[in-house]
Amino acid sequence: MHDYSMLADNDRVLVAVSGGIDSLLLAWLLKHWQRKAPIGYSLHCVHVDMGIWNKEMGIADPLIQVREQIEKIGLSLEVETSLPLSDGSRTCFSCSKLRRKQLFDLARRSKCNKIAFGHHKDDLLETLFLNMLYSGNISTMVPRQELFAGKLSVIRPLAYVEKEEVEVMAKAVGLRPVANLCPLAGDTRREEVKEMLQELYKKIPGAKASLFAALGNVRQEYLL
Repeated sequence: MHDYSMLADNDRVLVAVSGGIDSLLLAWLLKHWQRKAPIGYSLHCVHVDMGIWNKEMGIADPLIQVREQIEKIGLSLEVETSLPLSDGSRTCFSCSKLRRKQLFDLARRSKCNKIAFGHHKDDLLETLFLNMLYSGNISTMVPRQELFAGKLSVIRPLAYVEKEEVEVMAKAVGLRPVANLCPLAGDTRREEVKEMLQELYKKIPGAKASLFAALGNVRQEYLL
């Protein structure tokens, strides 16, 4: 947060809460930091409901579980219904793009100048390989990104934290992940890249740290 000057006095931060352990820990972290930071900022947690759950599934409503955990942290949760896709088809990319647009609109309406996402170190590395393998470019998600001529900033306070560390910290503060009911969960290109990288990390000790360091050590004169 210091390296990228993520937070400033009087910021209004929209916290994107999916219900996954990453976004729940993000909400806890920002609330915890709020108590001791030498600046004042407000937090507005938002969950975009995809409308997948129904009573016939025979499981508890995930939305109730997300709300309970956010309230336990000491925050309130605003719920927005996901916008319908124009062509009716759903893919991870189309859903993510639509949800991102909806969050930008919510931030504008709520007069929030920051949006916080729970992406961590493993997410950044997976995105790097996704873009190289499937999009033909070298890029990833950055810890802080300015949008709309600086009117809105996307921040990722967990960018230096590994997934395993997220899970350990979340357990320590009593958070638990809420089930992802999306039928595409666990069967995506990202999952394939994640498995590939896990095998790489097993074979080459220190590979993850070296790859992450490479993101900040680009030698452009040796690229095409």
